[in-house]
Amino acid sequence: MTLVESLLLGVYFLVLAVLSVYGSHRYFMAFLYYRHKYRLPTPKGRLETLPRVTIQLPIFNEMYVCERLIDAVCKMDYPRELLEIQVLDDSTDETREIAREVVDKHRKAGIDIVYLHRADRSGFKAGALEAGLKQAKGEFVAVFDADFLPPPDFLKKTVPYFSDDGVGMVQVRWDHINRDYSLLTQTQSILLDGHFVIEHTARNRSGRFFNFNGTAGIWRRETIQDAGGWQHDTLTEDLDLSYRAQLKGWRFVFLPNVLSPAEIPVDINAFKGQQHRWAKGSIQTARKLLPTILRAKLPFRIKQEAFFHLTNNVAFLLMVVLSLLMPLSMVIRFRHGWYGVLLLDFPFFILATASVCFFYVASQREVGGNWGARMKYLPFLMSLGIGLSVNNAKAVLEALLNQQSGFVRTPKLGVVNKGEKAAATKTKYRGKLNFVPLVEIALGLYLTYSIFFAIENGIWYSLPFLVLFQVGFLYCGVVSVLQARKPRGEMAPAPAA
Repeated sequence: MTLVESLLLGVYFLVLAVLSVYGSHRYFMAFLYYRHKYRLPTPKGRLETLPRVTIQLPIFNEMYVCERLIDAVCKMDYPRELLEIQVLDDSTDETREIAREVVDKHRKAGIDIVYLHRADRSGFKAGALEAGLKQAKGEFVAVFDADFLPPPDFLKKTVPYFSDDGVGMVQVRWDHINRDYSLLTQTQSILLDGHFVIEHTARNRSGRFFNFNGTAGIWRRETIQDAGGWQHDTLTEDLDLSYRAQLKGWRFVFLPNVLSPAEIPVDINAFKGQQHRWAKGSIQTARKLLPTILRAKLPFRIKQEAFFHLTNNVAFLLMVVLSLLMPLSMVIRFRHGWYGVLLLDFPFFILATASVCFFYVASQREVGGNWGARMKYLPFLMSLGIGLSVNNAKAVLEALLNQQSGFVRTPKLGVVNKGEKAAATKTKYRGKLNFVPLVEIALGLYLTYSIFFAIENGIWYSLPFLVLFQVGFLYCGVVSVLQARKPRGEMAPAPAA
């Protein structure tokens, strides 16, 4: 074996080892979940008088869903004299007229609702929330993104937890109104369920830090101000504020049994844009706050979980490296007859991949319903996670290199039912293509060649993993190109922020 071959195998196993550590963390999250599952949050007491609440609705070019959102929020079951609604609109298109008309309609019906429009969009969503907060009347501030349909009893189920003066934020679980729309939305639903049902519950009930998800939550206004307010030096202003608030000693509450329905992206490019923003923002937040967290006088368990939580997206960068090295490792060992090295491969792969299956099976069992039927999506879920690695690795590198970018919104199309041709008919907000799909397709073809090599030479043990990687990259690359094609006569995509 040459020096180069030895180095390639060494890097390959090092990458596998690190990925297995992050993979094993899913087992730990599931362990914490089941250990603390029955530590149900309860209000400390009763509020003598109901507080005034401001609901903020930050929107930007949401012509398909803004009316639906405003109508839903105006049905909130809460005393009208104690409820204020702010529509924080930074739009540059027809959304402005639509939102103004809906706001006027509800104001005439007696709702305390205001329309606030900014022309410069400085600070993006964080800037809009901060600007609205300066004019807000409420002691508490709830936030809902444009794709949400908050239930009428949201405030009645969350406000009582603020009877504890130490509680700074209450987050509820996202539900999915278009789960059954497509294979992509089914898979996204399972991914989000794992995050909310297992991770959020495990972190919150075990006394570790967890985060506000940017929507479907309510803050104590004093907490936001004490933590330094909304800041826009990261793309995940919600994650950033959450950690700053908890570093100040504020406690959060997660209510997994209170659901706020929302629309999941139906377009692969919108989904990838959302994932890019979340991945980049989490690494930006890690760079900004992790040194402070590690120096703080906090229990080791909190620091440990904060490290895994904030750096988890580094795994995508390693996944790209693994995708390149896995076929080379297969060829090297085939040439030298090193099949015994499989004894090293399988433990790593079990920790790095089987943990995904265990984690999401557990989340779907807890969600309930016909959870067994949803398990058929697990192979595709694993492939999709791999396929996203180029997109998210780009985000991680941008964050590590301190490359700044604007807040690119996730388009919402107002689709719910299976069979609606939203992607073909509502294309105003279709995202732009970049080089990422080309890299994904190239990796898919590279792995396709590796599959033929493995079949020709009888290297059967590599086939399941090679196919998972191949399907993921080809799906993300090819579908991104197909859905970004713009037939003649359609309106051009809205400019990215």
